[in-house]
Amino acid sequence: MATVPPHVHETVDDHLTAIEREHDVAVPLAVARGSHAWGGASPDSDYDVGFVFVSTDLRRYAHLERPPETIVEDCGAFEYQGWDVRTFARLLADSNEGAIDLVRSPLRYRAVYEPDDLAAYVKRTYNPIDLYHTWRGIATSNYRKYISHHLVRSDDELFPIREADGQTFVVETDDGTMTVSADDERFQETQTKPTVKRNLTICRAAMAAYYLKATGERDTHDLPALAFETFLREQAPAVFDPERIDRARELLERKRAGEGDATIGDAVGREFAQPPTMIDPDVHARAGPDPARLDGFVNEVIAATEQSAVL
Repeated sequence: MATVPPHVHETVDDHLTAIEREHDVAVPLAVARGSHAWGGASPDSDYDVGFVFVSTDLRRYAHLERPPETIVEDCGAFEYQGWDVRTFARLLADSNEGAIDLVRSPLRYRAVYEPDDLAAYVKRTYNPIDLYHTWRGIATSNYRKYISHHLVRSDDELFPIREADGQTFVVETDDGTMTVSADDERFQETQTKPTVKRNLTICRAAMAAYYLKATGERDTHDLPALAFETFLREQAPAVFDPERIDRARELLERKRAGEGDATIGDAVGREFAQPPTMIDPDVHARAGPDPARLDGFVNEVIAATEQSAVL
């Protein structure tokens, strides 16, 4: 079970109370997000907090100017992202990765509403193809931005560099490759940031995508564990070879040890960092959570919030 020092709980509670007062909302559920949730935190890691909120005056939901859908607050080492309960339910209906991970987080700062039943329901009913493309997008975009040596065009389009001889660049395009002159003013060579942290982000996302695809083809669509160490130990061996798992575990251990900003080059590999663009929807798509069940979740959150206010 993930833990943080008691003073962190106290600080988070104080910040949430201030957010409630400022925005006239109640926060029935607040959890750790980011590295403290998936087990990659180092001693210097910031604290990311995700929360669900409800307007203290429910009549605001019928007003022309409704309550905010999101609340974001930066409090130094503490960063907060909150979703209104209706918005959060819509995200769960869309199998949003961030919303699913919020109800799965092992570290809860507030739990007026206990999300265990909801988490189990979403785990059974999420739409795998949506999560696959989310994880694939995280892996490919981070690899292209931080690991792959590339040119950036004046319209911000990125082109990974495959070859360079000082006079020209051969770059990757959607259709293959093209050659760009080194003095073409439309293009600028950029610097990469192949750190432990960036490699680990790519590794986690790519492994989740490949794992979901592989288990789906076996008729299970087993949701990867949020705790990355648990995933590597209990689930990954069914899909990945020991070398890949050991490489991922080494990145995790170095991140935990405070070496997240250390430059290490490409520890993932270009091919692995780019899961297939297309997967079979007949195999991997399903309807997702039932809106009626999620409406029930909204009712449960509101009821728990009102009961807490009375107590």
